[in-house]
Amino acid sequence: MPVRDLLVVLGDQLDARSAVRDGADPALDVVWMAEAAGETDHVPSHKARTALFLSAMRHHAADLRAQGWRVDYQRLDDPGALPTLGAALVAAVARLRPRRVVMVEAGEWRVAQDIRAAVGDTPLEIRTDRHFLVTLAEFDGWIADYKQPRMEWFYRWMRQRTGVLMDDDGPVGGQWNFDAENRAGFGKAGPGPVPAARRFAPDAITREVLDLVATRFPDHPGSLDRFDWPVTTAEAQAALDDFIQHRLADFGQWQDARWDAEPLLWHSRISAALNLKLLDPRQVLAAAEAAYHDGRAPLNAVEGFIRQILGWREWVRGIYWRHMPEYRERNALGADQPLPGFYWTGDAPMACLARAVQDTLATGYAHHIQRLMVTGLYALLLGVRPREVHAWYLGIYVDAVEWVELPNTLGMALYADGGVMASKPYAASGAYHARMGDSCARCRFDPQQAEGDRACPYTTLYWDFLARHADRLRRNPRMANQVRNLDRIPADRLARIRARAAAIIANGGLPP
Repeated sequence: MPVRDLLVVLGDQLDARSAVRDGADPALDVVWMAEAAGETDHVPSHKARTALFLSAMRHHAADLRAQGWRVDYQRLDDPGALPTLGAALVAAVARLRPRRVVMVEAGEWRVAQDIRAAVGDTPLEIRTDRHFLVTLAEFDGWIADYKQPRMEWFYRWMRQRTGVLMDDDGPVGGQWNFDAENRAGFGKAGPGPVPAARRFAPDAITREVLDLVATRFPDHPGSLDRFDWPVTTAEAQAALDDFIQHRLADFGQWQDARWDAEPLLWHSRISAALNLKLLDPRQVLAAAEAAYHDGRAPLNAVEGFIRQILGWREWVRGIYWRHMPEYRERNALGADQPLPGFYWTGDAPMACLARAVQDTLATGYAHHIQRLMVTGLYALLLGVRPREVHAWYLGIYVDAVEWVELPNTLGMALYADGGVMASKPYAASGAYHARMGDSCARCRFDPQQAEGDRACPYTTLYWDFLARHADRLRRNPRMANQVRNLDRIPADRLARIRARAAAIIANGGLPP
C-alpha cells in the first residue's frame, strides 16, 4: 500500500498527543520507529537506561498498532537490523518511498542532524514539540531581553504566563521562591520512615527486553536486577499519583538532604517518564498545584517541585538549543583531567562518592543532590574534562536525554559554560556532606581536615580549586566570601594543602 507520510517517532517521543500525528491518517501514513545499537553505544549506556528506552518504545508501538496505525518498527534483534538511526531511516525511506517525512523536534542535536541527512531529497516537516510549555522561539524571544539572564527570572515569567501558583498578578503565598525552607539536613536522627516509591514489575515485553539487553550488552555498565521503571503512560500516571499522595508533602524541606540507606527519600522518580514523554508536564503541574490547594502538601514543597518542572526543565532545554552545537565543547575553567575509573565501579574510598556511584550502577538513578554535589562536585574540584563527565552522565542515568543532561552537567555541575546556566560554580568542601548526609560517619576521612592522611579529598580539592581559579572567582560577587576565606589561610598551610591536592590529581582522583 502506498505511503503518504512517514511519521518518525524517536525513543524519547512517546507522547500520546504528539504533534507528529496531527492530520495523519492510519490508512495513508506509517509510523516509523527504530531500535539502533548506535544509540546505546555512542556513550557507554547503563543497561537499565537501554532497557527502559527499548521497553517503553515497544509498548508505545503496541499501543499504536492497537489503535489501527501501521508501524514500521526495527527491533534491535531483527535479522539485518541496521546499526544507526540514520542508516535505518535511509533504508525505510528507500523502501516505503513516502511523499514526505514528518517528525517532532528532536531532543538531541546529533540525532536532529542525522535525520536531516537521512531523508535526503524527501521533504522533511519538523513540528513544534508541544510537550513543552514554551517553544524554542518563545524562549529565544524572552532571553533576548536580558544581558545576563537567570533561571529565576525565567521561572517567574513562566509562572505569570501559565498562571501556575499565581494569585491574580502575584505569586501564591506572597513570594516566588521558598528555597530557604527547602535546605534542611536530617541531623544524626536521620529521616525516619520514608514511604517506598511505587515500583512496576516487568511484564512480558519488558522481560524480553531485559533478556535482550543482558545478552547483547553484557559489558555495559550497571545492573538490571532492580529494574522497576514505569514503561507505559498508565504506569507513569500511577508513579505520579504515588508521589503526590505519599511523598510530595515532605519533598520540599528535605529535597537537598541525603541518607545512604534511603537513596530515593521523598523524590518523585518521574523524571524518566517525563523525558520519554510518557507524562505531560501539564498534568504533573496540575496534580502538584491541586495538592497544595486541597491542603495535602505545604506551599514550600509544592513550589520547590513546580520550580523543577516549570522553571528548570524548560530553562535547560532553551539553553541547550540556543547554544548548540558549540555549547558541548565549552570548557571555561580549562579542566584537563581524565574521568577517574571509579566512576564506573564505585570503588572509591570516599564514602559519599562510593555510595552515590554504587546506587547509580544498581538502578540507573540518583537524585539531584547526589548528581550535583557528590559526583558532579568531585569532577569539578578535580578538574575533569567536561566532555568525559558529560558522556558519563548521558550514559549512566535512565532519565538522560542530551537536551536536559548536557546543560546540567556542563553548566551546573562543572561551570564549564562560564556562567550561562548558573551564576557561580557550585564548589563546596567536605563540610557540606557532613551537614547534608550521613556518609561522613562511616568514612575514614575527616571533612574538617584539608591536609594530612585523614584529610577529606573534597576539602583538600576545594581549597585547591579556589586557589587555581582565584583570579576569576574574585570577580564573582557570589564567590566573594569563599575567596576571602581562602585568603585567610597561611601561605605555608595552603602550600601543603595544594601539594596534597596535586598528589590526589596525579593519582587519578584517589588520595595517595
